[in-house]
Amino acid sequence: MGGTEDIPAYRPASNKLTAEALAAPTTFEDATLAQQYGGNHAGGWVGRLPASWVPYVQLARLSPPAALFLIYFPHFFGIVLAALIQRSPATEVLRAGLVLFGGSFFFSNAAHGWNDLVDAPIDMAIARTSKRPIPRGAITPRAALIFTLSQGVGAALFLLLLPTGSAIYAVPNIVGTVYYPWAKRHTNFAQLVLGWCLAWGIVMGCCAMGLKPFTGGPFGASDGEEESLFGAKVSVHVSVACVFFASILWTIIYDTIYAHQDLKDDLKVGVKSIAVLFRDQTKVFLWLVLGCMVALLAAAGVREGMGWQYYLIAAGGSLLSLGAMIANVELKDSASCWWWFRYGFWLAGSSIAGGLFSEYLLMTPRLYA
Repeated sequence: MGGTEDIPAYRPASNKLTAEALAAPTTFEDATLAQQYGGNHAGGWVGRLPASWVPYVQLARLSPPAALFLIYFPHFFGIVLAALIQRSPATEVLRAGLVLFGGSFFFSNAAHGWNDLVDAPIDMAIARTSKRPIPRGAITPRAALIFTLSQGVGAALFLLLLPTGSAIYAVPNIVGTVYYPWAKRHTNFAQLVLGWCLAWGIVMGCCAMGLKPFTGGPFGASDGEEESLFGAKVSVHVSVACVFFASILWTIIYDTIYAHQDLKDDLKVGVKSIAVLFRDQTKVFLWLVLGCMVALLAAAGVREGMGWQYYLIAAGGSLLSLGAMIANVELKDSASCWWWFRYGFWLAGSSIAGGLFSEYLLMTPRLYA
């Protein structure tokens, strides 16, 4: 057995919100976008690969590479923030960056493979995603599972290159990533679950630099503290927590706009999201989220005594890029949602990374003075 016959049909619970969507078109509004990020992009360098490889590249969303950097950006935030806290040399930052880029590559492949495997029945019912490798029969569910497990093993091997005690910090992210595809069936705040999973890269970035972002319970004691009979005292780096929650909010903003691409189909099949929950009021919600995100980034800067350039680049850049996205995106236009997701994501991620890295660059000469 193989192909689409192995995929059971998705039967959602009844939903009052579906009524007005029943007459929605059954084809995605922009065929180019459906191919570009619908999971069946075959242009550019992908077209030069052996035909048997192409469906797996599509499954892993390696072209365009936005999916990989969705995973890697928070890891980089964590690396640089930990370097600032510990005043780490550039060689350690470079090593951690390379290790986590490799780990992010395999983890991204595994996460997207797992998501598509679980979501295959839903993807068949959504116009934009109906031509992804599993729904169209280019990859069997069994082959997708083998690919996903192999990539998961690859990601796990990179944990061996991290400081002792780091692997336990990856467990919450693994659990969250496994659960995420079902979050879209269970809650309208699936973007919050996704944000938690992606922002966890900040935790792993800190671990890669030898900084424990929090301690207590199964995560052990902080450096220099002895674990008592009742376990280690809970300790959290405030600046890490601020950037962590800011990253969650960042994900909520861009992924909610991304979700508006499929709103009509999601209403039909019963998929849940913040886009489904707020619909015409989404922008009001996103402005509130953006305000909280910028405040958290600023709080991290205050906590670590960062310079003016951090606030200008990280907080100011995020405010401008995401503010422009929220203000200008046409939520009922799929092409507009994709365009603003694509460029707003890169600009905001680069702003946060640039702000943190600028602070590190200004600090570096003092390390060698």
